[in-house]
Amino acid sequence: MTEPLLVAKNIFKSYPQGAGELKILNGISINIQAGESISIVGSSGAGKSTLMHILGTLDRPSAGELIVAGQNVLAMNDDELALYRNSQMGFVFQFHHLLQEFTALENVAIPLRIAGVEKVQALAQAAHFLGSLGLGARGGHYPSQLSGGELQRVAIARALVCRPKILFADEPTGNLDSKNSLLIQDLFFELKEKFGLTLVVVTHDANFAKKFSRALRISDGQWAN
Repeated sequence: MTEPLLVAKNIFKSYPQGAGELKILNGISINIQAGESISIVGSSGAGKSTLMHILGTLDRPSAGELIVAGQNVLAMNDDELALYRNSQMGFVFQFHHLLQEFTALENVAIPLRIAGVEKVQALAQAAHFLGSLGLGARGGHYPSQLSGGELQRVAIARALVCRPKILFADEPTGNLDSKNSLLIQDLFFELKEKFGLTLVVVTHDANFAKKFSRALRISDGQWAN
């Protein structure tokens, strides 16, 4: 078997709370192979979003190891890690987190500009991605002018424009109506096949979770049986 794309070993996370600490993750380990699709489910407060943030290097664990594509990413400083994350990982959240003062096209181009791509080229690549998601005519619109489904597709385009290896998503359909939710679910798997993505998705939607090659449940900061 090939080496996993992502290896997390004995991940702990806690926060100070009064004279003690609040424990969120209690020794989570996981191996994720390239091309896998994994859903993570659990009740509110179980630790699923915290785990996704650590796997995606948006947060650091209190203890544990994280190896991505053979690299010890926790050994990087914050600036190095930010650049690595921008090039290797994409993120989609329940709320799109688009910048209101920028158009859809400019929002999608942001990761490319961070990566050092020249503005004209970045906008051209962003336009291509928007077009591939059926939003070619909406690139000049601001977030306030877009529907919920359109906003999430713009956020997905932004997440993928740097061609990441892993796409992380935290409740990506949680703020959508049932019709748009199903459309976005199907889109995730279409994009997975098109770009050879590895998917790691946190969701409360049991039907969505069942569509993944592995559905994992977390409870009290540990994997549940």
